[in-house]
Amino acid sequence: MHRLAVELVLASERTPQEFAKFQQHIPVELILQALAETGTATVRRRRLPAQQVVWLIIGIAMMRDLSIVQVVDRLELALPGKNPVAASAVAQARGRLGKAPLEWLFVTTADAWAHASAREHAWRGLGIYGVDGTCLRVADSDENRAHFGSGDSGYRGLSGYPMARVVALMTLRSHLLAAVRFGPYDGHENHYAAELWSSVPPQSLVIVDKGFFGANILLPLATNGRHFLVRAKSNLKWRTIEKLGRGDEIVEMNVNPYSRRLDPTLPETWRVRAIRYQRNGFRAQVLLTSLLDAAAFPSDEIAALYHERWEIELGYDEIKTEMLDSRESIRSKSPERVEQEILGVLLAYNLIRLEMAHIARQAGVSPMRISFAGTLEIMTAEWFFMANMTAGAIPARLRTLETKIARLLLPERRSARVYPRAVKIKMSPYPRKRPPTRPRAK
Repeated sequence: MHRLAVELVLASERTPQEFAKFQQHIPVELILQALAETGTATVRRRRLPAQQVVWLIIGIAMMRDLSIVQVVDRLELALPGKNPVAASAVAQARGRLGKAPLEWLFVTTADAWAHASAREHAWRGLGIYGVDGTCLRVADSDENRAHFGSGDSGYRGLSGYPMARVVALMTLRSHLLAAVRFGPYDGHENHYAAELWSSVPPQSLVIVDKGFFGANILLPLATNGRHFLVRAKSNLKWRTIEKLGRGDEIVEMNVNPYSRRLDPTLPETWRVRAIRYQRNGFRAQVLLTSLLDAAAFPSDEIAALYHERWEIELGYDEIKTEMLDSRESIRSKSPERVEQEILGVLLAYNLIRLEMAHIARQAGVSPMRISFAGTLEIMTAEWFFMANMTAGAIPARLRTLETKIARLLLPERRSARVYPRAVKIKMSPYPRKRPPTRPRAK
């Protein structure tokens, strides 16, 4: 991949028009900067230098049907030598790299790519983001179970695999990840979400699930031109302060005393805008938002906008079902390498989504009209072919690739359709395999 990156740059200098969409989003210089910033640059000559291992971690996220050693061989990441690279050498190379360079690369690139995309697809001058959580299964090793923990439903016992909890800030109109926090399963989604607010830029609207509702969670977000949109819980109580229109009013609520004890800076009361609406075939709902100006932000548009929150669920599905190929778990067996692998998955996902955004821009459609599964399949296949190509042969290959990707255009979504949740097979006929006792966290 290092050689491919260099040759792509060389070829793009010869034919800049053909290469507009395949410019390297993570150039060699950026990887070297990440290694230098984190003190992990390779000093001595090795078969697997640190910059190659970075691409290995991204590669194993996209090529789940291959072992890690096969990814090294297929992408020709190892420098020439008399013998093939041993599995132990690959493991040692991953250990030397650690997670810091991947984290630096993800934070740096996500901050640039996602916020630019949010501005490009803004609504009434606001970038549209979503925050929600999910869980990833990790390999069932003693180390992983002690560090990450797992769910315990009581009557069913511990989950079959340790679980890492993940909370992401995503641009809802391109699915690019702007920031992510992850860690042990016992970590609360609200705590992880609060750590993401510093990554939200001014002039933004963050749409969250009702599980994130609370003055202690949302008031710190609603500053410096940042806003929130959330569905109200059915038992929530408030006082009407001002009528803005039919089903549209400013309301005041008391701040939970317990939250104020934890954070004395919180006020005794807070005001939000409550919008009541109903979709055909569904119960009436109430949305709460910090967008108080009814003229600048019409209530009917806000009601339609709330349902874009589901895009983050679709993004999680793309990662779990398409990228991770619905496999049982993240394959690494130690916490440090699980975190390294997750960061590789996040980087790979953003790279794919960035290419999809470029394809959509060329086609003049929304990024949601491009097939993620198709793009992933084509990009993975092209890595194999172009890894062995010279710079002179790459332009023709990319012209062919552009034709293939143009076929990935999906039809317009039909938002009026209803899909009740249901499954054909509810459970496995096999007995469950669970740990006999709950391990104690170290």
